Amino acid sequence: MSASNLPVASDEALTSDAPAPKPPVEDPGPEAERLTILEQEAASLKDQLLRHRADFANYKRRVDREQQAAGHAEVVHLLSDLLPSLDALEKALAARGTADEIRAGVEITLKDIATTIGNRGVKIEDPTGEKFDPLRHQALSYEPVPGVEDGTIATCYRKGYIMGDRLIRPALVRVAQAAAEEGTSVIEPVSH
Repeated sequence: MSASNLPVASDEALTSDAPAPKPPVEDPGPEAERLTILEQEAASLKDQLLRHRADFANYKRRVDREQQAAGHAEVVHLLSDLLPSLDALEKALAARGTADEIRAGVEITLKDIATTIGNRGVKIEDPTGEKFDPLRHQALSYEPVPGVEDGTIATCYRKGYIMGDRLIRPALVRVAQAAAEEGTSVIEPVSH
């Protein structure tokens, strides 16, 4: 075959309206779909996390407000229970009765106050005769006391107060010490 026998393309054939071949388009495939799903899931989880954080912050604020309100309500309730005792003490100061009558009124008032705080779970402790416990008692002095065993509380100067397991105020006491030699002096502890 000679070169003259080869078909020649005309200009018309070159400018035809046939669409030009497009480069192959990659199908998004399963990897792209999976990535889109994971991005949507991450956005959803982030939204849930932000909502839970906001819910928890609101819950915490609400609980704090409720605890504060409950604390205030308890104080108001305690004060309202103590007001009659305060009124009785004011009447005792203004009274013109005998010392015995005034004393009887003050004793009743003291009993009312003790009952009021006892109803709140406060235990009043007079540890006279008990063994000294440095976690519950504060020793003012250690002295030899005839007939009282060493380490026993001989005198309670100020009662202690306990609520549940919590010490509100230690009892102020004098502790018996074993008699040593004659001329033993009182040992005063360092104050707290």
